[in-house]
Amino acid sequence: MKVIHLISGGDSGGAKTHVLSLLQDLNRTITAQLVCFRDGPFAEEARQMGIPTMICGGNHVLRTRRVLAAYIQEGGYQLIHCHGARANMIGALLQGVTGLPVVSTVHSDYRLDYMGRPLSRLTFGTINAWALRKLDYRIGVSDAMVDLLISRGFAPDRFYAIYNGIDFTPAPDQGDRLPYLRSLGADVDEDSVVVGIAARLNPVKDMSTLIRGFAAGYARCPRLRLVIAGDGEERDKLAALARELGVEKQVTFAGWISGGMDRFYSALDINALTSLSETFPYALTEGTRFHLATVATAVGGIPYLIDQDVNGYLFAPGDWEALGQHLAALGSDDALRRGMGEKLFEKASTQFSIQKTVDTQLHIYEEILRRHSRPKTARDGVVICGAYGRGNAGDDAILEAILQEMRSIDPDMPALVLSKDPKSTRLTYRVPSVSRMNIPAWHKAMRRAKLYINGGGSLIQDVTSRRSLWYYLHNIQSAKKCGCKVQMYGCGIGPVTRENHRKLAAKVLNRSVDIITLREPDSQAELQAMGVTKPEILLTADPALTLRRVSDTKTDSVMLRAGIPPHGRYLCFALRRWKGFEEKAPLFGAAAQYAYETHGLTPVFLAVEKHLDPGAGQLAAQGLDDIPHYFLDDAGSAGTIIGALSRMEVVVSMRLHALIFAAGQGIPLAGVVYDPKVSSFLRYIGQENFTDLDALTAESLQAMIDQAAAKAAHPEAQAAAVERLQEMEQRNVEAARRLLDA
Repeated sequence: MKVIHLISGGDSGGAKTHVLSLLQDLNRTITAQLVCFRDGPFAEEARQMGIPTMICGGNHVLRTRRVLAAYIQEGGYQLIHCHGARANMIGALLQGVTGLPVVSTVHSDYRLDYMGRPLSRLTFGTINAWALRKLDYRIGVSDAMVDLLISRGFAPDRFYAIYNGIDFTPAPDQGDRLPYLRSLGADVDEDSVVVGIAARLNPVKDMSTLIRGFAAGYARCPRLRLVIAGDGEERDKLAALARELGVEKQVTFAGWISGGMDRFYSALDINALTSLSETFPYALTEGTRFHLATVATAVGGIPYLIDQDVNGYLFAPGDWEALGQHLAALGSDDALRRGMGEKLFEKASTQFSIQKTVDTQLHIYEEILRRHSRPKTARDGVVICGAYGRGNAGDDAILEAILQEMRSIDPDMPALVLSKDPKSTRLTYRVPSVSRMNIPAWHKAMRRAKLYINGGGSLIQDVTSRRSLWYYLHNIQSAKKCGCKVQMYGCGIGPVTRENHRKLAAKVLNRSVDIITLREPDSQAELQAMGVTKPEILLTADPALTLRRVSDTKTDSVMLRAGIPPHGRYLCFALRRWKGFEEKAPLFGAAAQYAYETHGLTPVFLAVEKHLDPGAGQLAAQGLDDIPHYFLDDAGSAGTIIGALSRMEVVVSMRLHALIFAAGQGIPLAGVVYDPKVSSFLRYIGQENFTDLDALTAESLQAMIDQAAAKAAHPEAQAAAVERLQEMEQRNVEAARRLLDA
């Protein structure tokens, strides 16, 4: 593989480190040629590192394009990789003349690159914004940067994320730290806990918050000391602030550190960062090499490194009080500080190494080249429609699973999702999305797509809304008229209560659907009763069964943020407001009290639909003031909800997808049925421990909890049933593959 990298040649900081370290390692595997538009320290350092470097100077843009086009064609390069505004402009001009794919790594927010320079922002900033949108692909340095650009309207399926990686080879012993710190001017002794930061002293780094937070931490923990490595226009202002707060003797302004940063980081106990904006700063990963506990603002890609309360602390920009609390906690507890530092090192060294960065970059190149060579066909891709973008983790889990399975068929398959909240869907799943009501947009997509998926859940029903039934039937009919193959994917059917609706549904499904895959047998019986006979009908399982939980550290962080100790003994209630729930709510509270007193299980009220379910949990928990209990009102994505459910010993649920997620983890279940789909799933996995909401009594609920608790030590039978369902679920994928190949 031959890739040409374009860069201005005047870069510094994180962008410089990223490009040079990446190219040095890439050249061990592929040819990565560097082209700088000026000579100087950047190009000289590249040469010293053994990176093949060419200078293409001058301000004549068209001449530069002509020279580089000839160089690229003669050299047989396959891909153009740009870094920075000037490179993006030249890359955009090279697209047409070379016919090669062009990708840009976005190292910073292009709207902030020319702050304080209005003329440059108007000229270079405008050209860069145009070029970025014109290029084929973009790489964000962190997922947060990718999300930022997608939120500004960039195509979500043309993005990749990469993280700044470093070499985690153990550094040599740096010697006694006290003489070194004292040489910087720090007032330290053997008992001191030293907080450090390496950054420019300018407004975006928000050092005033650091000094205020340090002063608050020092008031609680006098062992703390602060050493600031760096210089800039705010130094005098910051020194005055330290004097005003009475910590001028405890705060050291060390200026720029010469001779490398290993000596500096090895002398610290705590690494800090208070920036208002970041992508993925080297200052933190360099600190992890020395196993430093870390406190940083929750900006950019930093939350992807730090799991709150597990391997570090995060705080909102400007919140010096929270920073002070975190510094005092780490300064006062040596075991906590060292433990967090070790956990952060374990994560960083495996997930954010330079080798990981190089491997990610190579994978990106391979995918871009594969996508660029994809044959153009009259019909390609899939349109997916369902109850997405409503804040319901169960429905969105279905979408996540379907997208995952479509990519298993073809990793480059174009996809469009119809969503109530297309912006959220684009950000969450990095997939093009339009509003459910944008009829021209999805009609246009249907005319180009090969497959239309009516995606999971109980979409064909008229209990919650007859308009919803009409909407989905209309879309199915439209997709078939537009020439798509149509699949109803891992779905439930019904209840369809009105006779005219049953006739309408049967007519549309018989005429317009090719394959229906069903998540349980009751839906199969309902289709037969409605007279649906023309489509191929297969019994499969819910797509959400294929989803996996997040890492243990992510799960710990989700629980700790909700104030829940991660490794207790818990019983989960996943409830929802439904007709008759208010009357039955006290029964759940009484059951929580019973489970705590009888089985030693602490109740956790978990919301699957974060906009609706918290109220149900609060209502059920009234009167539980005398026993511990917790609320997990926003557990995040399906993966984090599954992670939280995996920590439960018993799950009592009205929510179908809480039952599905928990069953996939082998957790004993007790179902409270408000809709036939709940009992259908439980019977499908051989689980009879459920009762209807209308018939629920204190005695029946307690008996179900007793039965589930007795199974907690023996989850093998349920796990085996779920494993069989997961195998059956693959029929959904096989059916889609057949339709796409037809």
